[in-house]
Amino acid sequence: MSTQDFTIPNHYVLAALRGPKENGFDVALLLKQAGISPDVLTEPMAPVTAAQYSMLIKHIWLTMEDEYMGFSHEPSILGTFSMMCHAVIHCPTLEKAITRAFRFYGLFTNLPRLELVVLGEEAQIVLHDEQLNDPDHFLVESLLVIWHRYSSWLIGRRIHLLKTQLRYPAPEHQSEYRRLFHCDIEFDAKQTGFIFPVKFLQEKVVQTETTLRQFLIHSPADLLARPDEGNSLVAQIRKIIGSDLSQELPNFEDIADALHMSVQTLRRRLKDEGLTYQELKDQMRRDTAVYYLERGDLSIQEVAEKLGFSESSTFHRAFKKWTGITPGAYREGDENLER
Repeated sequence: MSTQDFTIPNHYVLAALRGPKENGFDVALLLKQAGISPDVLTEPMAPVTAAQYSMLIKHIWLTMEDEYMGFSHEPSILGTFSMMCHAVIHCPTLEKAITRAFRFYGLFTNLPRLELVVLGEEAQIVLHDEQLNDPDHFLVESLLVIWHRYSSWLIGRRIHLLKTQLRYPAPEHQSEYRRLFHCDIEFDAKQTGFIFPVKFLQEKVVQTETTLRQFLIHSPADLLARPDEGNSLVAQIRKIIGSDLSQELPNFEDIADALHMSVQTLRRRLKDEGLTYQELKDQMRRDTAVYYLERGDLSIQEVAEKLGFSESSTFHRAFKKWTGITPGAYREGDENLER
């Protein structure tokens, strides 16, 4: 299973659809174009793959002709991000690239303003989001994710964040923010942005016009959809478990031994990242199940076996617990979309 086949939490899909919905666009058609079952509108746990989510974002942009998806007072017309990328690709360092990029976006007076601030050993990208029409904070979070991952792409290495600051209270899904940014999250902050070591600003831009052309085929939608676990504890555990879930998975003690830490330390650190080992195993099985059900070349019994379930009935119950619907209903929804 590739990284494209991770699932995206339902609330991000609903938040993305708010802009087109409030601007009178056909949400059902957008879901169909992305290959997403309409169950996502009514089932809080209905799964959406990263590839489907990326396709949804692209279709929203194309339909609305707005890369900011209706959440800004002025549309960001199609091609704006691409032109910005071309404008900065020959900059020598990340600092020069970010500075030029923000000057570029500053030409559009009604778009949210971005600012690079350097304070001693720390650098900060600040997003001035006061004028946005973004009740779910979808555009705010999307822009922060895009600028972090795009900046990392420019220099060919992941930028380690020190803190992410958000001007609004912690939502119910606050545990998922660590999966987005892999750093401390400060809610109800005085400003919105993220902080990282200043040393990254002097890193050379290693990308070229050739690599940029390939990058722009799927980005920035792909930047929002693909998982970015960095070197987090969860990422390390995923590597230890591997992609073959048909065999008995390592127990908690085995994982702790492999990571050279005590069971107590592992449990505490997982809690810090917002989940338990059982929840992580369930996530991996859910994502893999969705992947095989999407492919359509295996029976449900065979999918169950791929996940280590000896009985398909046990798999049915588990999948419904994870997603709110049965494997058969999920597959039937995909088939209906294709008709």
